[in-house]
Amino acid sequence: MDENVLQLLRGVVFALSSLLIFQTVSSCPKECSCDTHAKVVDCRGRGLYDIPHKLHQDTLELYLQNNHLRGLGSMSFRETPQLQILDLANNSITTLSPSALLGLRSLKVLSLANNSIREVDRRLLVSIRNLTILDLSFNTIGGLPGALADSFHFLTHLSLHYNRLTKLDRIHLEALGNLKVLQLKGNPWRCDCHLIGFKLWLETFAFKGGVVDSVTCVQPHLMLERDLRHIPYELFHSCMITSYSYLFANIHYLDNKHRILSGQLHPSPRAPSGSDFSPPGETILPECEAKQRSRPVNYRRAIATVVITGVVCGIVCLMMLAAAVYGCAYAAINAKYQRELKKKAKEAGSGEERKNIEREKDKEPLE
Repeated sequence: MDENVLQLLRGVVFALSSLLIFQTVSSCPKECSCDTHAKVVDCRGRGLYDIPHKLHQDTLELYLQNNHLRGLGSMSFRETPQLQILDLANNSITTLSPSALLGLRSLKVLSLANNSIREVDRRLLVSIRNLTILDLSFNTIGGLPGALADSFHFLTHLSLHYNRLTKLDRIHLEALGNLKVLQLKGNPWRCDCHLIGFKLWLETFAFKGGVVDSVTCVQPHLMLERDLRHIPYELFHSCMITSYSYLFANIHYLDNKHRILSGQLHPSPRAPSGSDFSPPGETILPECEAKQRSRPVNYRRAIATVVITGVVCGIVCLMMLAAAVYGCAYAAINAKYQRELKKKAKEAGSGEERKNIEREKDKEPLE
């Protein structure tokens, strides 16, 4: 009886093992090749028009480039919630559902390069907050959503080259504290007042060791084919920016930055929403509106500016005080000298009159 039970148990274990092996084998789509040990699914260049089904839920890497995918529907990757690498490059993707990537909380690398994407919905980015590499190059994207700054705190590489970006708001990049590489080449940048804030951010990014390929201007004609990073600020004189405006804007920015770096116990109030990154002051260009004040290139330059300004003002005040004291002292001494001179002259005149009278008296008896 015990032997029969043992044989029965062995049969059950064998059946379960066979079922698991069958499920493992059948979890790989016939259009793809799978590495069950590395948990990699390779569907490159298979002429696919849709995302393949029956993917194993433990898949970590999924490669779908060089196919004919036209769009991503809602929760397109619900079968693979553990994905860490997703490559969709070289397809014909034009539409992205706001919930297409929902559930991919472990996703680290996402490539949507060389498609026909015109815009990226801000809701698409909320579900992939742990992303470190994002490639949106070779599309027709004309602007980025504000959620970029709120979602990608761990992003290190961002590729936006060869799109249709004419400007890039500073707020989209400031929160990307771990960003190391930014690719912007091949966009029709309009280098007017709206890009001065972005120019300042690029200088700060380069100072911290970040890498940028190029930001070549297309408009206006004066800036044609010039790199925004190398254009002197004097060419933006039409924005009516003065050194005092820069100084006070830098001090304001440093104060806010210091509060953020010192901790979140007493955070400073955020700037009003809807602000762009044009420098402070009015502008005479029609396309330049009054926007948020510009911020400093770095701490050292702003602090050095404040210190030098204070030292120069102190020296000037001391010189003016010394000149005033010297003038008052000179006037007092000169007045005293004049009074003494007049007194001596008066005394000398009185002495001469006495001598003349005495001489007259002495002459009378002789006559």
